[in-house]
Amino acid sequence: MLDDLARALLSGPNIGHLATLLKDGAPHSVPLWVDLEGDQIAIFTEPTALKARNLDRDGRVALSITQADRPLTSAVIRGRVDQRLEGDPAWAIVDRMSQKYEGKPYPRDPEMVVYLIEPEKARATAY
Repeated sequence: MLDDLARALLSGPNIGHLATLLKDGAPHSVPLWVDLEGDQIAIFTEPTALKARNLDRDGRVALSITQADRPLTSAVIRGRVDQRLEGDPAWAIVDRMSQKYEGKPYPRDPEMVVYLIEPEKARATAY
């Protein structure tokens, strides 16, 4: 589903923007770290965060990501949450993402959950 450019953008230290749905159906968008976990997209958040509550209620998402040094090189992805991970499996992914973006493990407080998103439609464009 993801082409080479989309995979490269998701694998690099680029910031994504995740859109979820609020209770009333309105969109809610936030910038966040992203990475690949196999063919799925990994994100993480606190379990009580608004995006977590949105994802637990309705797993449909849209994600955009731009290349840090060439912001018009981008990918737009639609998909759905396939898994929610907690505990050690989640922390392994969180720490890997933190190494990618910050060069160090993520602090252990507060607790984090990881969502694995199955891409359903993707389009990437290089400029």
